[in-house]
Amino acid sequence: MTLIFAHRGSAGTHPENTMSAFKEAARVGADGIETDVQLSKDGEVVIIHDEKLNRTTNASGFVKDRTLMELKTLNASNSYKGKMGNERIPTLEELLIWLKKNQLLCIIELKNTLFLYPGLEEKVIRLIRSYEMEERIIISSFNHYSLVNCHQLAPEIETAPLYRDGLFMPWIYAKAIGGSAIHPNIRVASDIIIQSSMCAGVPVRPYTINKESDMKRLYSLRCSAIITDFPEIAKRVREEFE
Repeated sequence: MTLIFAHRGSAGTHPENTMSAFKEAARVGADGIETDVQLSKDGEVVIIHDEKLNRTTNASGFVKDRTLMELKTLNASNSYKGKMGNERIPTLEELLIWLKKNQLLCIIELKNTLFLYPGLEEKVIRLIRSYEMEERIIISSFNHYSLVNCHQLAPEIETAPLYRDGLFMPWIYAKAIGGSAIHPNIRVASDIIIQSSMCAGVPVRPYTINKESDMKRLYSLRCSAIITDFPEIAKRVREEFE
């Protein structure tokens, strides 16, 4: 069965990367969630996608220039113009505490391409281990050097390279850097790439799958998983293939 990962939680219906979005993903029956982490000015692992605060909060500037206390005063549902009330930027630790109460899988994307965030890998791994979540977490990133570092630090935690441009035999590349799966942009996830990768024992989890036509194509291929903003729709469409 193709697994459904809710992209930044149920980002199509709730403020992305907030606890309400994660809880909605659980409510509608997603198999897992996908989220993004960065470091605050004082070195705390916080959940937010953009390096800048402008799009998703009521503030401006970079995440890295605010302390956790300062970040916690912001409204993270800015894109919903108050429709969802005030939402706070969660920490990774808060998310892990919540995940201990359910069985959801979780893809953690390290947002360390614009800013390298020295120590981010170690802090994320330390938190995963402290909550004994090694078997339910997948670490992903567009920064593949970072993924190699994660694999060396914690070979027991799955890693998967994110990529948006075509790679030749990406399943071989993933294995070469210690990865166990690939997370391609849907534009470069052709049928033959998906089938060849899965035949090589490397799961494929394309992003971001929001069109029902794409969902149906991937379900018919029995693709390993999809990453979508609309987990409720994805689950309804999947029922046609079960």
